[in-house]
Amino acid sequence: MTASADEAADIRVLVVDDQILIRAGVAALLRAAPGTTVVAEASDGEEAVAAAAEHRPDVILMDIRMPGLSGTAATERILAAAERDGVPAPRVLVLTTFDLDEYVYEALRAGAAGFLLKDAGPHRLLAAVAAVAGGDTLFAPTVTRRLVEAFAHRLPTPAPPPETLGALTGRELEVLRLTARGLSNAEIADELVISEATVKTHLNRAMAKLGLCSRAQAVVVAYESGLVTPGAGR
Repeated sequence: MTASADEAADIRVLVVDDQILIRAGVAALLRAAPGTTVVAEASDGEEAVAAAAEHRPDVILMDIRMPGLSGTAATERILAAAERDGVPAPRVLVLTTFDLDEYVYEALRAGAAGFLLKDAGPHRLLAAVAAVAGGDTLFAPTVTRRLVEAFAHRLPTPAPPPETLGALTGRELEVLRLTARGLSNAEIADELVISEATVKTHLNRAMAKLGLCSRAQAVVVAYESGLVTPGAGR
């Protein structure tokens, strides 16, 4: 039987969690929701890497703290494999208990698209999956900024800026800086007196030049390179 256009447009999701009740509950919720298809479940990082390679999901709901291979390590392997194989990288949405969590910071640093608290309600979960699948910001940018600032403060000195940072245009650098300071695309557009579409274009070009997978990862790079200073505000 040939799949319909609607079925073909479904968001393909891989659910990863070592706690079976949480994993089963999340998977059941997604299966009941229109527009999403659970292509596989995994109970640890190793299974997640294998399932991602086999099923090529659009979104991975990744538990961050698991025995064996952690969610952070699994995220790194999955995104590296996608880049190596020349296939679209899945959007990794980290599942966590605490929003200010060093594990979450490391996952964002590795390229995860965002994070979701495990006590989020069903509507928030479904909205989060749809948001990251579409490449949008998951929640208010200030949430990611708050997390990154909390751990960027621990850096003894800023990391050397990536060599490719010098390849960014002045406007791309400014958009990256404002993104890291917690402004939304609409706020950046107002600040620079340009359209939101232009903001998105500049940010996407900057991320491509820096080899970044997500907006959150761009925020991390901006702080770790010293482009933005923790606590500096907007």
